[in-house]
Amino acid sequence: QVQLVESGGGLVQAGGSLRLSCAVSGRTSSSVVMGWFRQAPGKEREFVAAINRSGGSTNYAGSVKGRSSISRDNAKNTVYLQMNSLKLEDTAVYYCAASHGLALALRVGEYDYWGQGTQVTVSS
Repeated sequence: QVQLVESGGGLVQAGGSLRLSCAVSGRTSSSVVMGWFRQAPGKEREFVAAINRSGGSTNYAGSVKGRSSISRDNAKNTVYLQMNSLKLEDTAVYYCAASHGLALALRVGEYDYWGQGTQVTVSS
């Protein structure tokens, strides 16, 4: 029903920037809340950012607030995560996710669809 394809990950030096993209397709593409999560080795998947259907409301994890920005372009069916001032602890696999719920979901269990993940590695 909803398919997510991520891109934009890679290797970046600490202090640098990356923009992750998530292409959204399916009949309900315009009716989903979108989120970004990340998972580092040996750790549970954690919330990074979320954005509502219109793009007018967002939420961020404290660890990335002020350094990251989630946005969406519904005309292009794409969601973005701009990450600046990257730190070593930002290294993780980043996942795009979609929810049919009305709330600005913050929990893994509230999302119905997931992308394949894209690796972000921050080096010193």
